Amino acid sequence: MADKKSILTEDSLDFLERYLNNAAPTGYETPGQKLWMDYLAPYVDEFITDAYGSAVGVINPDADYKVVIEGHADEISWYVNYITDDGLIYVLRNGGSDHQIATSKRVNIHTKNGIVDGVFGWPAIHLRDPQKEETPKKDNIFVDVGATSKEDVEKMGIHVGCVITYPDEFFVLNGDKFVCRAIDNRMGGFMVAEVARLIHESGERPNFGLYVVNSVQEEVGLKGAGMIAERIKPNVAICTDVTHDTTTPMIEKKKTGVAKIGAGPVITYAPAVQNRVREHLIATAEKHEIPFQRLVSAPATGTDTDAFAYSNQGVPSALIALALRYMHTTVEMVHREDVENVIRLIHESVRSLESGATFNYFD
Repeated sequence: MADKKSILTEDSLDFLERYLNNAAPTGYETPGQKLWMDYLAPYVDEFITDAYGSAVGVINPDADYKVVIEGHADEISWYVNYITDDGLIYVLRNGGSDHQIATSKRVNIHTKNGIVDGVFGWPAIHLRDPQKEETPKKDNIFVDVGATSKEDVEKMGIHVGCVITYPDEFFVLNGDKFVCRAIDNRMGGFMVAEVARLIHESGERPNFGLYVVNSVQEEVGLKGAGMIAERIKPNVAICTDVTHDTTTPMIEKKKTGVAKIGAGPVITYAPAVQNRVREHLIATAEKHEIPFQRLVSAPATGTDTDAFAYSNQGVPSALIALALRYMHTTVEMVHREDVENVIRLIHESVRSLESGATFNYFD
């Protein structure tokens, strides 16, 4: 891709940074969705939203044939679950938050009065018995907000049910690696929005309805995608999410397969992935000389692809994944070239779709 002009503009990169830095934990995605919709508004005809916060930008809303391109908006987080008499806070996961990376991290506790700062505490190394020291577990990590009693904590506006996120923000590593928390999968929402921008700037509107979807609650079981799929009733869906870069230490490639940041979009094989849609993606990548990788994800992709595929008596669906290092940490890392190539692949795949295509195996 070195000889190709970047498709990311100054405006799009500014949006990406603001969008990643904004907190949008599962169940509380709306502020991020508003940012996303503001950015997308010039490039679509109208929006659809639902009661739980999924947002959809629509091009050609009156068309009978409907194509979805999709990412999900939510990030993992924690809930305040229990406040001790001494003013310490124990937590429950909201999504797959990693207890092993929590200790010594700063946190933001979201209250009706605004953000309250805190830290995940942990006993000092001097005070731990190396013969039987405990490791961080989901039921022994705790947050310290500098209080000395439960009453002090409550006076800060903190109560059971408040959501907790990490404040870590976006930066670029070594010139071409995007690093932040919540790249899983705020980057997906960014990439499908960029596809809508490219379609608008090209002046080549599709001859079908294009539904640019940013689903909620993926991290707790693909819930938002399931709801919005029933609302839209699409004819075909192209989803995007992250997948693991398996080239870093302590990963068994014979079990995970191989995907690597910088090596291109990852086209997924799985029962939920409709073969003809997948082959359309592969043919598009080959035609436009977009590098890509192949990965098996069975028995399920674990992404919103599964929700779309098995909705509405079956929707032909496929997954274009973005290789990512250090998933569900605060330093999730992707390669800029992969981001651009996923955008290109979705854009070109949508451009070459024809209204009425069924992808039926028996046609």
